[in-house]
Amino acid sequence: MITRDQISNVLDHPVYDGEGHKIGEAKHVFFDDMTGRPEWVTVKTGWFGSNESFVPIREAHLVEDRVEVPYRKDQVKEAPNVDVDAGGHLSESEEHRLYDYYGINWDSVLEDDQTGQYGETGQAGQAGPYGETGYAAGTTGTMGATGAAGMAGTGGMAGTAGAAGRTGRYADDDAMTRSEEQMHVGVERRESGRARLRKYVVTEEVETTVPLRHEEVRVEREPITDANRDAALSGPEISEAEHEVTLHEERPVVETEAVPVERVRMTTDERTEEETVRGQVRKERIEAEGVEPGDIRPGSE
Repeated sequence: MITRDQISNVLDHPVYDGEGHKIGEAKHVFFDDMTGRPEWVTVKTGWFGSNESFVPIREAHLVEDRVEVPYRKDQVKEAPNVDVDAGGHLSESEEHRLYDYYGINWDSVLEDDQTGQYGETGQAGQAGPYGETGYAAGTTGTMGATGAAGMAGTGGMAGTAGAAGRTGRYADDDAMTRSEEQMHVGVERRESGRARLRKYVVTEEVETTVPLRHEEVRVEREPITDANRDAALSGPEISEAEHEVTLHEERPVVETEAVPVERVRMTTDERTEEETVRGQVRKERIEAEGVEPGDIRPGSE
């Protein structure tokens, strides 16, 4: 059972199913309008936490740094879709539909709300300043978690819906309880954009200069001398003859080879920015009618 005092340990913590599989991260907690007890927790599921599913919190338990619920992971992910941003409030029909999906009887939920079976009934604490009669809590109390503060006298607390209710009164006192709302701000992680690496091929002209060699014919004439006379007179005196020389030249040959030149990867850096959050909270004020200002004692509203 998760209490109001444990909500800060629930938000942004992992949620696991009964078989030890992680479902996602807890993002929002919804309270019952009548009792003020935690009723639902939303869990971010899917890729990048793109989905948000509702899970009953009444049977959940806080184990170390995570929340465990008695429902399968696939059952939670396939829960009926409810718009979390729709005013931060579940309608009766939406809540009824969710309870039906998880197999929870709607009548038993209403009975628990009226009897305070799920809420924290007051525990006999240290003797308080209200005598032995303690509180006589109303059945419509909204702050069930405060009932454990032990403000009752030696007789303990008689509340059936948790702590002293908004309409509850002390047994021997005509005091009126004043309440006010407090704003709790959390953060949620959502997808803000995507980046990708894409590789494509471009063709560019490359120019280089290489030396090329080729052969050319050059006719050389030499006079007859004593050194070459024998070679010159070795053939016939008068005849016809031909001599052929093969010429060579070099031409450029182009080949390409693919070689790795660089590795590219993407990383993300996290930056923290300060943002001011404004909201509205309601406070109760108590005014006395028919009472002179001088009759108001210090410490009273």
